[in-house]
Amino acid sequence: MHRFSISPKEMLGAALRHRALIAALVRREVVGRYKGSVIGLLWSFVNPVLMLIVYTFVFSVVFKARWTADSESKTEFAMVLFTGLIVFNVFAECVNRAPGLILANVTYVKKVVFPLEILPLVALGSALFHTCASLVVWLVFYLVFFGVPHWTIVLLPLMFLPLLLITLGLSWFLASLGTYVRDVGQAVGIIVSVLMFLSPIFYPISALPDAARRLLALNPLSPAIEHVRGVLVWGVLPDWIGFASYLGLSLVVAWLGFAWFQMTRKGLADVL
Repeated sequence: MHRFSISPKEMLGAALRHRALIAALVRREVVGRYKGSVIGLLWSFVNPVLMLIVYTFVFSVVFKARWTADSESKTEFAMVLFTGLIVFNVFAECVNRAPGLILANVTYVKKVVFPLEILPLVALGSALFHTCASLVVWLVFYLVFFGVPHWTIVLLPLMFLPLLLITLGLSWFLASLGTYVRDVGQAVGIIVSVLMFLSPIFYPISALPDAARRLLALNPLSPAIEHVRGVLVWGVLPDWIGFASYLGLSLVVAWLGFAWFQMTRKGLADVL
């Protein structure tokens, strides 16, 4: 029986060996989502534009919300909120899809030569395409209302890295578990919805009491949202020691998820 390696080296090696296949599948998935529509890929930009306009109107005009008490900007709250949602959406899209990844690609499971471990990478690549579209919209609005962004924006890919690793680890884990236990998909949808309100998306961490802050610190999305928001909106560098710890934890989560997938993938064909 064929043995699948669970080493961290193989986790990286699989992505590098099959990078051309991953790119082709991501392209097919992105294009296929808008196949037959009139404006095609432009929908990737239309949706975030409309959402940002709605957020700006609702929170700045209707609720007159301000992210900080001394802020006079009417659009700042919407921009800060949108930043948090960009981070959350890449996580939510991948994790919500993960339990059904194998079930949606049964033909690949039957083919011994197909590298099933790349399916979460394909889902992540598709989610990142829409994330990039949202970031372009964010940048245009920022240029219009606030001017040139802070130089710290160059650190954005690095700030996203821990979140992407955690997302991959959970996707590998859930892709396998969701095949064996079909109820996982329903439970994951509920948990992700709860996580959205337990993440500092609609409110700053500083607005919470100490007990709630400690609870929020257990949410793996909180550091990612704060780091991305810091370099994008506020132009501040992260606490590098805390970031390094978060990155180290994300590497462990990614490898554990990959190892679980590799150890359990032999029985996937039997339960389909």
